[in-house]
Amino acid sequence: MSPQPQAAVGAPLSRVDGRLKVTGQARYAAEFDIDGAVHAVIVDASIGRGRITGVDTDDAEAVPGVLRVIHHGNAPTLPYRDNSSGSNNLPGRKLRVFQDDRVLFHGQPVAVVVATTLEAAQHGASLVKVRYDAERPTTDLAEGEPGEPTGYARGDAVAGLRDADVRLDLTYRLARNHHNPMEPHATIARWDGNRLTVWDKTQWVYGTQLELSTVFGLPLDSVRVINPYVGGGFGSGLRCWPHTVVAGLAARITGRPVKLVLTRRQMYFGTGFRPSYDYRLSLGGDRNGRLVAADHRIDAETSSYETFTEAVMTPGQMLYSTPGVRQAYRTVPLDVHTPIWMRGPGAATGVFAVESAMDELAHELGIDPIELRRRNEPAQDPSNNAPFSTRRLLECYTVGAREFGWQRRKPKPRSTRDGDWLIGMGMAAGVYHTAVSPAQSRARLNADGTAVIECASSDMGPGTYTSQTQVAADALGLAVRAVDFRLGDSRYPQTPPHGGSQTMASVGSATLDVCNQLRRQAVRLAVEDEESPLHGVSPDDIVVRGGRLHVQGNPARGESYQRLLTRNGRARLEADTSFTPPRGERFSISGYSATFTEVAVDATLGLVRVRRMLSVYDAGRIISPKLADSQAIGGMVGGIGQALLEHTVTDHRDGRIVNANLADYLVPVNADIPDLRAIYLDGEDYDADPLGVKGLAELVICGVAPALANAVFNATGRRVRELPITAEALL
Repeated sequence: MSPQPQAAVGAPLSRVDGRLKVTGQARYAAEFDIDGAVHAVIVDASIGRGRITGVDTDDAEAVPGVLRVIHHGNAPTLPYRDNSSGSNNLPGRKLRVFQDDRVLFHGQPVAVVVATTLEAAQHGASLVKVRYDAERPTTDLAEGEPGEPTGYARGDAVAGLRDADVRLDLTYRLARNHHNPMEPHATIARWDGNRLTVWDKTQWVYGTQLELSTVFGLPLDSVRVINPYVGGGFGSGLRCWPHTVVAGLAARITGRPVKLVLTRRQMYFGTGFRPSYDYRLSLGGDRNGRLVAADHRIDAETSSYETFTEAVMTPGQMLYSTPGVRQAYRTVPLDVHTPIWMRGPGAATGVFAVESAMDELAHELGIDPIELRRRNEPAQDPSNNAPFSTRRLLECYTVGAREFGWQRRKPKPRSTRDGDWLIGMGMAAGVYHTAVSPAQSRARLNADGTAVIECASSDMGPGTYTSQTQVAADALGLAVRAVDFRLGDSRYPQTPPHGGSQTMASVGSATLDVCNQLRRQAVRLAVEDEESPLHGVSPDDIVVRGGRLHVQGNPARGESYQRLLTRNGRARLEADTSFTPPRGERFSISGYSATFTEVAVDATLGLVRVRRMLSVYDAGRIISPKLADSQAIGGMVGGIGQALLEHTVTDHRDGRIVNANLADYLVPVNADIPDLRAIYLDGEDYDADPLGVKGLAELVICGVAPALANAVFNATGRRVRELPITAEALL
């Protein structure tokens, strides 16, 4: 068929849900007004490991308005019927809330108070007295006992390092980071007979539905999950957390709908986090700047009751052409809550180590950091010898260096000053694999010329409503205002988790396919209708624009959807699809970036200030430039936080998180954010998916932290290998 005109895709449109958000009409999980709802407040464990020996609820139950205090001593046994393979996405498999007396981490839910008002529930929770037989927890990565390593190897890394002209033995330490989205996690749970409905902050409707059906032993279709809006997630909503189960249990016991909202403090131990890492890297090269070998030894924290892993090894396997590579990745079980993916999962950590080491090697060899990277650019994926679908990293370097003014950088550290400030420039490459998953969608074209598309995806801020509307509008030949894209309900067709930069590629491809089906139905109806101006025309010669079907190149010959459907007595046309990624393992498909930054460091105080930052992206087709800029700037801000500010501090005596608040856990604010700029290379990658996109949301944070660390070295001559970079490290 003739290609559809593209009026919406690629246009810098404002968010279709923007007005709802700024006027307060967009409702988030805790904002739904459910008749008869009561309030629940969780009582958190005050020890980091041990057993509960008693729970005194008398004072709490005496508070006016308190309905129930639920804990392991009076909670019913939950079936936890096995509904799945028990992946990382389903935490209830091993942490069974209120089912026994064990305490596995500080802050674990040990009771919940349900009351008619929030104030009564809060007061009641403060009066619950829990006695423990406490043990000393192990929460320090350096003190844990690592598990068996996961390995990767090619060539002979040992011999390569032994014979290398230059060898660097480096250790990088990355602090635990928490997501800190604007919206706290919250759940409203309501039972109707043996059917459960939850309004929940989640990035994966189906995952939450599956977990709740598992915990409560229900058929999958007896659980409904609703979340039309998510106020930021960054990965924190990629699984069903214990508080959602607690809300469901409290609602069942009390026979009332229950609203449970985590406090900001509880967000630090009620949901997951980016785990801390010890990353030891030995890197060897020859005098010409060619890498010969690398040995990666990685330790990452996980919980004592689950094993969490992420793809931290990938950058070290395929970012550069290195003949000998050896990797060992070990998880270290600790008495902590289970980690979860955080923006740029795995890659942001792996890239920091690799790109910091590349900068060190460039300095040791006296080679420009960009030139060193160019000399080690692979022709195909070194990890599996697969050809790249597209890899335009060299172009990212060229464009970025030109636009940033890299030629003004002085390679000798401490060579540039501005008064008391030491000025430095740094850069780093970034990579994130392109994920594409099966997704389902359904759509209808109404007789009034409007369309409705439904799928169970989420929108935590990247603009799913808008980008999917753009794809649908062009596929159907409609104005954006004529398309109603709906998401966030488990009754809609199933989609993958809203994370891993896969929503545009996966859900977008399903949207494209289902809307193409609808348009083709309308075209067939027109060419078979003897009363249509398009009767007898080849379907391949018909396009749709502005809701009007017409012959390609002859807009005068055609008619509107509205007229066609009305004349044929059709109230609507309907279609559904199950999109399956078409590609196998033929190509290595990833997005790439080059990030350039300039910092100023106070020579006396060691304070670091970011002056400007530029990132250039090879991310395939850009569906929405405005949304892309929002993603890129947000990723840069997150990378600034990871590099300079964010650090979850644990008191290892009892496992308590010391800085579980936004006064002491530092995140970037407006005053920290300088001139940020993003450039996207024109192009598409149809080997990745039918839309030609490669994903952006994760890529944009990868490479920011090492670029900043490398700039700090250029400014000060001090190489900091521990994140966040503090003033103390520079004094």
